[in-house]
Amino acid sequence: MTPATSPASAVPDHRSAARREPDALLKAIADYAAGPVPDSPLALSTARYCLIDALACAFLALRAPECTKLLGPVVPGAGLAGGARVPGTGYELDPVCAAFNIGTLVRWLDFNDTWLAAEWGHPSDNLGTVLAVADYVNRRGRGHHLAGRRAGRFRPFTVRDVLGAMIKAYEIQGVLSLENSFNRVGLDHVLLVRIASTAIATHMLGGTREQIIDAVSNAWLDGGALRAYRHAPNTGPRKSWAAGDATSRAVRLALLALAGEMGYPSALSAANWGFSDVLFDGKPIVLPRPLGSYVMENILFKVAYPAEFHAQTAVEAAIVLHPNVRGRIGDIAEVVIETQEPARRIIDKTGPLNNPADRDHCIQYMVAVPLLFGRLTADDYEEETARDPRIDALRTKMTVRENTRFTRDYYDPDKRHIGNALQVRFADGSTTERVEVDCPIGHPRRRDDALPLLMEKFETAVRPMLASDAWAQLLGTVTEQATFERTAVDEFLGLLVRDERASSASLENGKA
Repeated sequence: MTPATSPASAVPDHRSAARREPDALLKAIADYAAGPVPDSPLALSTARYCLIDALACAFLALRAPECTKLLGPVVPGAGLAGGARVPGTGYELDPVCAAFNIGTLVRWLDFNDTWLAAEWGHPSDNLGTVLAVADYVNRRGRGHHLAGRRAGRFRPFTVRDVLGAMIKAYEIQGVLSLENSFNRVGLDHVLLVRIASTAIATHMLGGTREQIIDAVSNAWLDGGALRAYRHAPNTGPRKSWAAGDATSRAVRLALLALAGEMGYPSALSAANWGFSDVLFDGKPIVLPRPLGSYVMENILFKVAYPAEFHAQTAVEAAIVLHPNVRGRIGDIAEVVIETQEPARRIIDKTGPLNNPADRDHCIQYMVAVPLLFGRLTADDYEEETARDPRIDALRTKMTVRENTRFTRDYYDPDKRHIGNALQVRFADGSTTERVEVDCPIGHPRRRDDALPLLMEKFETAVRPMLASDAWAQLLGTVTEQATFERTAVDEFLGLLVRDERASSASLENGKA
């Protein structure tokens, strides 16, 4: 599948000549997506770390057979020579399929960057779209010009272009999250990945402002995935590939718009049939602040623990308490967890936990493991750890309650804390200290603590998969901002082709 190669004016237009004025939100998203990248050195620097972190998450996910079995072309053997590459694998795919692969890898372990507000989500999910489109355009466009990138000599996308696209995608998703709570009406946050990625993909593929509006209107018309797969009794691994699905759909909608497919100007606001009336209790979707670089500058990293972000500080507190409780586990009478209202609503779970997807969204489980073992890793969600009877026994002794100050600080735009506090009470009436943590290591206020851990995470994930000379070249590329920015995307992704001999022990069946 290739983008349209004829000028936009030659594409048949099925829309009425008297086109209705599009919804204001559609216009705002398109104006921002088609406009210049915000001038923010902090956002560009942070975007570099976000890309490094997302690639670490993708390489770590390659060790999970349940993830790698989903990778590759939709039809086995139907790859695309010269297509978009999937980091850490040998796949070359059309950009729709590549977006699914990359988005699924980045998101699989719930270890990628995070944004929390009225809605929440993982803005690096959008890298499925951004990397797939950029690599595809470069590899195909070096031989012939693509629509929208044909004025003068072909200029390949550089990593600087990718970082700029990330800033925009993060901003669209994150600002829409500030005051629009889709989870309260049962919709999953990957809806916003599809919206942001559709806008950015259309622009990257050379679409006009009007084509961006058309594509994004279709993204809203798709509605939203239900959150059922994130909650008992239906919790399952779909939550780990839902973002990949959203990014692939975004590329598909962008390509349709470039082919001349019409848009729907009141997709959001149409009475009875629009998104707001059908799926959002009749409320308008609001854009509470101008689109700039706010989200990238304030993004949250997961660098210490692969835990749902509302519980990150609870895990930190549990690890602090571990030395004081590890010899008295049988004497524990109660564990009091104070948390924010969103955590109470989405990760306060009692009863059986059926699989890793269930466990990594249960605050009680994420506290019990570090209290017992002084750690929390991705492997701790698997059966080998979960079958330890002390975990469920400890969960039954936990009381989870809202701390209203934590909730206020969570929603305060000048703080955006994610506070939790823990205290353990023993059968003899004695207690541990109350350990309170307001901001996790990945919070902007603790950025200096996070960045060394982020680079360690990257090395741990990627280095074993590459030959030593390839790793040295990759590290030299990513650690210097200017060098990284001027590298062509296809050259950069070429550095991420794994060394089969180095990585075979980590992967099953040669699937990835």
